[in-house]
Amino acid sequence: METSRAEDLRENFLLEDLFGAGEVRAVYTHDDRMVVGGAVPSGERLDLPAWDVLGTTSHLERRELGIINVAETGHVLVDGEKFELGHLDGLYVGRGSEVSFTGDDAVFYFVSVPAGTTYPTTILKHDEVEPVEIGTDGGASVRSLYRYAWGQELQTYGLQFGVTVIANGSVWNTMPPHLHDRRTEVYMYVDLAEEDRVFHFLGQPGATRHLVVGNRQGVISPPWSIHSGAGTGSYAFIWAMTGENNVYTDLDGVALDTL
Repeated sequence: METSRAEDLRENFLLEDLFGAGEVRAVYTHDDRMVVGGAVPSGERLDLPAWDVLGTTSHLERRELGIINVAETGHVLVDGEKFELGHLDGLYVGRGSEVSFTGDDAVFYFVSVPAGTTYPTTILKHDEVEPVEIGTDGGASVRSLYRYAWGQELQTYGLQFGVTVIANGSVWNTMPPHLHDRRTEVYMYVDLAEEDRVFHFLGQPGATRHLVVGNRQGVISPPWSIHSGAGTGSYAFIWAMTGENNVYTDLDGVALDTL
């Protein structure tokens, strides 16, 4: 990473084309074998594929899934049962289920990870999740942390995910940054204006780089990389993690003077 050009960093760590009308698109990363994708039904019914790289006949044969709708109201069908998801509503789907997406104006973001146990499918309404308010006005870091699946309350095998909404007038999404050596994390940036960008910092402390990220683009953060960013306007981001454990506080803080 230290010697990479900007285009190399974008090719290897940036997810910039996951959402195509009438399609399900995804990226498979060997970092904790996460699948990160988008489904845009555009009035059709789209099934969650079992891509060849998974080596299974069904996507969730050995995986669990987190879904968040980043646009207008749509529906997710899990084994034929319909779940309505509004903007930033989430859904956890346990191992072994069949999943489809519908909705004229819905745009679904999803992350699947390996799972060895099946837990119940659970809808996670954004306005029913109590946010944790963190950050300071002086630090331009006020934000609301919505924990959908975080190792408590909702049981999962290893997947954690949720949404952080940055307050108007603040810019930082994670400050100070941190590492979690036992987990990979992916940030998906949403609700940015067309002209706005987030400057996302990644890399090992003392040798960080940055990516310029637009709306509905994401960044893969391997366990050895920090993850922090500052935006030019209001935005939110979806975070998703998996790895050796699902203890939310399993992380190592990075002091700013070590960057």
